[in-house]
Amino acid sequence: MKDKENGDDSLQPKDKPSTGVEPKQEAPESPKAGHEGATLSAPIAIEKPKAGGTVEQRVDADGSPSSSGDHKPRTDEAASSVVSKSASKKPQRFLGERPLPAIEMAPRVLRYRSRRDFLLFGTGTLAALAGGAFLLPQDTLTRIGIHRNIDSPAKEWFLNKALRIDDDVAEALYSENRRVPTYTKSQITPLKNNYNGTTPDPGYVSGWTLTLDGLASGLSISLDIGNLITRFSLHEQITRLVCVEGWSAVAWWAGLRFDDLIRAYPPMSQAKWARVESSVNLDASGNPDPYFMSLDLATARHPQTLLATHFNGQPLTVDHGAPLRLVVPVKLGLKNVKAITRITYVAEEPRDYWAERGYSRYDGI
Repeated sequence: MKDKENGDDSLQPKDKPSTGVEPKQEAPESPKAGHEGATLSAPIAIEKPKAGGTVEQRVDADGSPSSSGDHKPRTDEAASSVVSKSASKKPQRFLGERPLPAIEMAPRVLRYRSRRDFLLFGTGTLAALAGGAFLLPQDTLTRIGIHRNIDSPAKEWFLNKALRIDDDVAEALYSENRRVPTYTKSQITPLKNNYNGTTPDPGYVSGWTLTLDGLASGLSISLDIGNLITRFSLHEQITRLVCVEGWSAVAWWAGLRFDDLIRAYPPMSQAKWARVESSVNLDASGNPDPYFMSLDLATARHPQTLLATHFNGQPLTVDHGAPLRLVVPVKLGLKNVKAITRITYVAEEPRDYWAERGYSRYDGI
């Protein structure tokens, strides 16, 4: 009976699932009555943590290792733990930030390179200043203390080339669908009288007419302000006038669209430009100084290009170009001719008052 009791494997405690908490040792049961002096060799399960997992070792109650051969290290759990740890590491991305490598350099080499970089930077700065001074107007150079005249054909050629590139870019970006911003009446700002010379006497207004040349009909047509106001619909817009001098103003204009005039009086088929001029313009001394300007027909047909008859809700005054002036919001202010007296359609780009004085021809914004 005792041998059966001692040899019965059913009395040995079974393995418990690993919970991460070290199991408590199980004390052997005390001998039952009738079995005095009998010792129960009950094995005890002890788990010892090892790297990569836990290995369970069975010992008998007296502390000696169990002789059972069916208890091997739990290498499957160890392998599983290693796999999980390696999987938890983030794979380094191809475009991920990498630590900068340390660069060691002798102090002598570093000083040499620092001096060299400083000299190169200083030389480049002096060259840029010299080039900038070469391009400045002579009056500006005189004011800053450079009295030597450095105007030359090369300087004029370079500046004209730069203007031509600027014009080409502005023309390439032009689109009849691109509108300049419009504003509300609360955003209107004062607009100064900016004639190129002296403001003309108002006496010319009563006999004023607009002459159209270069028409498909071959005729030359004259229109007075009454014809223009009664025949064409007036359109209002509040836009910004930008001057080449560096100032701007928001103004409320009303007038007929240039495109409506072109549709009513078509230009000849080969026409690509309009020459817009004012014969009442005066120079600073009050002498006649006709003002003329070139305008490409694509810009003339822009929906925001007006032949304005009203300013801030009132008929134009002489200060602002009565009785008819050009308003081209997609161009600089020098294209906005006051007191227009003639429009001529031509195939080739015509003369331009300010382009002949060194300014741009296209003047787009």
